Amino acid sequence: MVHLLLAVIYLSFISLGLPDSLLGSAWPSMYGVFGVPVSYAGIISMIISAGTVVSSLQSDRLTRKLGTGRVTAISVGMTAVALFGFSISGSFWMLCLWAIPYGLGAGSVDAALNNYVALHYASRHMSWLHCMWGLGAAIGPYIMGNALSGGAGWSVGYRTISVMQMALTAALVISLPLWRINKRKEEGETQTEAKPLTLRQIFRVPGAKAVMGTFFCYCALEQTAILWASSYLNLSKGISAEAAAGYAGLFFTGITVGRMLSGFLTIKLSDRAMIRLGQCVAAAGIAAMLLPVGKSVTLAGLVLIGLGCAPIYPCAIHSTPDHFGADKSQAVIGVQMASAYMGTCLMPPLFGFIATHISAALFPVYLLLVLAGMVVMHEALLRRSASRI
Repeated sequence: MVHLLLAVIYLSFISLGLPDSLLGSAWPSMYGVFGVPVSYAGIISMIISAGTVVSSLQSDRLTRKLGTGRVTAISVGMTAVALFGFSISGSFWMLCLWAIPYGLGAGSVDAALNNYVALHYASRHMSWLHCMWGLGAAIGPYIMGNALSGGAGWSVGYRTISVMQMALTAALVISLPLWRINKRKEEGETQTEAKPLTLRQIFRVPGAKAVMGTFFCYCALEQTAILWASSYLNLSKGISAEAAAGYAGLFFTGITVGRMLSGFLTIKLSDRAMIRLGQCVAAAGIAAMLLPVGKSVTLAGLVLIGLGCAPIYPCAIHSTPDHFGADKSQAVIGVQMASAYMGTCLMPPLFGFIATHISAALFPVYLLLVLAGMVVMHEALLRRSASRI
């Protein structure tokens, strides 16, 4: 029964990734249909991210009331409905409307599942589960690319993912009894929990602001790459919109393979070393995209950026108790996720503005600046942690 539940959780993480890359891969074919500037993808992204922030802040209350299984099933169902709404949208304002349940569903399930896994499963599953997210995020652009290249259109791509999410929702509903396996353990832990820290108290913890900056910059890097890689390849490198939609999946190929390897590398390397290694690999990928060479090197750079991103998020979460202590780790992880979603909400639209008013060719420069900010924040965190010892 425990192994069956774990299989369901792995499938759920795949479902988390499936919708994340669709907007970026489809947008070069969408914005002309709706008669809006290319930068308007940032508006939709902001609405989705804002919904994610709101639902993640409410996830603790919802999970206590409904349980992780029900929250997961409801959230995936909301995402499935929102994706179907995208597929039938005939105007930009309809996309904005459907982006609301899109974001609300994503935030609740992300926070609930990460917390459940952290409580009940070994840490290696965190890396491998995030690898499953990458698998889902890599599948999404290929499905969209096939729909576009086959002449079916972006709406069929969205509808296909929606049907897949509906099937998973049905599987989650059927599996609800399995989630009761750890119910008593959860209840026992809840009874012994310390009083939660206020935001003001969290901000006063040494290193809290640095770790928030680290997560903000990481998700800014990741989500900007997700949303704008396809448009960069199309607008700056002259690759067709159909081909660019498929090539955007290379980032997710890199992040998926990287997280699979990270699960093994963490046996030998510390979280600190894994994060620094990831930052170096991502920098190499951005450098490859900056070189004035052919398409192959640019695409290889996109893969390297994904490989570099792979260990950073899981290892940063896993290292939180070491930096702040087990008594404060849950509270700090909460603000980390909020900071991550803020990076997702604000920074990709900013590049959309730059792409519209200056040039989409600045994509790798923008990524490099965000990566530099992440390195500065992470090193500041490490210095704070060292001063505590």
